[in-house]
Amino acid sequence: MGKSDFLTPKAIANRIKSKGLQKLRWYCQMCQKQCRDENGFKCHCMSESHQRQLLLASENPQQFMDYFSEEFRNDFLELLRRRFGTKRVHNNIVYNEYISHREHIHMNATQWETLTDFTKWLGREALCKVDETPKGWYIQYIDRDPETFHRQLKLEKKKKQYLDDEEKTAKFIEEQVRRGLEGKEQEAPTFTELSRENDEEKCSIYDNLESCNWRKSFIHSKFIFSVVE
Repeated sequence: MGKSDFLTPKAIANRIKSKGLQKLRWYCQMCQKQCRDENGFKCHCMSESHQRQLLLASENPQQFMDYFSEEFRNDFLELLRRRFGTKRVHNNIVYNEYISHREHIHMNATQWETLTDFTKWLGREALCKVDETPKGWYIQYIDRDPETFHRQLKLEKKKKQYLDDEEKTAKFIEEQVRRGLEGKEQEAPTFTELSRENDEEKCSIYDNLESCNWRKSFIHSKFIFSVVE
């Protein structure tokens, strides 16, 4: 009895390949179908379903491009909001994580030719804060949720009030110092020479020293007598 086709190595390899990402050139965005190789892609292009989709797209191609562009933009921004929040991140990091999903919208079906063009467009539409660096483009999501917006306004208001209070306190202290300086006349110290009115008069500190020594001995003896009693 032969092996079942479901358990053959070829069937297992095909299932593994179908789960992973395939080459972009073998993907039909119009039909949203991924082909595994060039032969499969050619067969799909000649299929009746693909021809019907081409006829529909040829009637209004701009409508299809706008639809895919909107889907790509919404999915990209949703991933940026959920995964990174309002943190500044390299645009290529977000894009690589976006294309890791099998059912993502391919950029070649949108109005943007490159990731740089899409990043610049996000900046012009004020959907993200973008800035260019030597390492590439960085993006930062702008959260326009009403609750988040009001919370940011409250934080900014508190910060402004705190700065105003500090400024008022500094001005008050400066005013008090200025008034104190105005009410008090600052006199510069004057230096005079040591002059003696009478040349015959002598200045002696010996008598003062003797009187000080006598006082110290008197106090010491008095303390001794009080202890003995």
